[in-house]
Amino acid sequence: MKEIFADIEKWKKDNKKIALARVVKVEGSGPRDPGASMAVNENGEIAGSVSGGCVEGAVVSEALEILQTGERKIVTFGYSDDEAYAVGLTCGGIIHLYIEPLDW
Repeated sequence: MKEIFADIEKWKKDNKKIALARVVKVEGSGPRDPGASMAVNENGEIAGSVSGGCVEGAVVSEALEILQTGERKIVTFGYSDDEAYAVGLTCGGIIHLYIEPLDW
């Protein structure tokens, strides 16, 4: 989380909408541990990582949707999930992310 604070502060000063994605659970082998975080602004810029690159594109899409709707949600990616496999989660585990808009 600490590594993304500077970007969040900059985006906040620029009045950008921001969504925060956090790993909340890993089952089996996962690319990042719970607590790993990624921020996404309304322009699709990112700070941090929740998977070391293997599902970040899909997370950006989810985050942008959340910025449109204002809803919070948990998303899951796993090896047996066709979408997750398509975006590259091949480590054999399952990761659960909580994504929410940041409200100031």
